Amino acid sequence: MKSQDTPFEGGPMDGRVLPVLLGPTGHPPKTYRIPVPDPDDGPPTVYVYRRVPRGHSKRLGLIQGWKYEYDPDDTSGGRLRWPWSKPSGKPGDTQG
Repeated sequence: MKSQDTPFEGGPMDGRVLPVLLGPTGHPPKTYRIPVPDPDDGPPTVYVYRRVPRGHSKRLGLIQGWKYEYDPDDTSGGRLRWPWSKPSGKPGDTQG
């Protein structure tokens, strides 16, 4: 499998560069989750990072690479969002 050195920004991994496996399209995953075990045998803490473009080329505006930014307010729950699925309720949204 192919991997790419990808920088991380923000959160506890700020400034680190890790090799991330690339998918079949040649891109790293959209989210990167890092589970950290709790020393007191509690549930592990999961740090979530989102993939963002590192930069764009001047002439064509193509993405030159990827980086991960820390997302402390992850609300996705790690689930896939299919286009045909029902919209999820937003926090603070009152229906009824």
